[in-house]
Amino acid sequence: MGIPVRFTSYLARFGAALVVTTLVALGSGADAQELEPRAYTNTPVGLNFLIAGYAYSSGGVATDPTLPIKDAHLHIHSAILAYARSLNVLGTSGKVDVVLPYAWLSGSAEVVGQPREREVSGLADPRLRFSVNLYGAPALSVEEFTSYKQDLIVGASLQVGIPLGQYDSEKLVNLGTNRWSVKPELGISKAWGRLTIEASGGITFYTTNDDFFGGKSRSQEPIYSLQGHLSYNFSRGMWVGLDGTYYTGGRTTTDGVKDNNFQGNTRVGVTFALPVNRYNSIKLYASTGVSTRTGGNFDTLGIAWQYRWGGGF
Repeated sequence: MGIPVRFTSYLARFGAALVVTTLVALGSGADAQELEPRAYTNTPVGLNFLIAGYAYSSGGVATDPTLPIKDAHLHIHSAILAYARSLNVLGTSGKVDVVLPYAWLSGSAEVVGQPREREVSGLADPRLRFSVNLYGAPALSVEEFTSYKQDLIVGASLQVGIPLGQYDSEKLVNLGTNRWSVKPELGISKAWGRLTIEASGGITFYTTNDDFFGGKSRSQEPIYSLQGHLSYNFSRGMWVGLDGTYYTGGRTTTDGVKDNNFQGNTRVGVTFALPVNRYNSIKLYASTGVSTRTGGNFDTLGIAWQYRWGGGF
């Protein structure tokens, strides 16, 4: 039996939420700078998602916003390959996703009063995340999902940054960070007809980089982040969202000396999702800095393509 058109449209609307965020700021602040609408929604169990994406960032962007550089004029072209799968977690819906980013960085900045140029490409730190919806999103098969209607969803996630990216301790600006990061997060999603409002809060913890810029030891305090999203569903799974994030904290200590780089930054953006057919969808997004205490004020444009299969779909 074929899948009803109504369900195909409904699944496209919710399945597009599993497009994994492109990590345009690929270093220590990337967790906080993410703008990811629809991170906590319900999706039928057993679906697989393959994502390929591209993003371009320019301005004061740096892979680590706490680096002691000034007047940064950098450009980052980043590509991702990601996989996600929806799960049944003790009767409620969840998912696991892994993101493999690759980037090309070029530009100039002032380091200790001297102008420097940098051009580098390579793998950035991969990300692995597990999330589960704790309330309002039961684990459902494709057939059961046809009668599901979202109200209030409460979810949680745990994301781990793995230090496998390009790293040279003789350079300040790298694509990898040479340390682990762990980010627990709580989120809520509330639907009113075609309108959905979301909010989430997370804390990113970091291990120590014992080979920072000439063999120094560098630690970092946690970064506290808040995200908010307002999205509107059009017909047949098309939707648009307004996004915002604020993050603070993250002061670093280098060889026992505290650095003056406490963060308190705000970014806003917009996301547009367009289903191509029942298996493919495209997401377009853009973001910019509104206020910056430490780190770069940069602009980002990106596109992601998603293919989904499995679950009897």
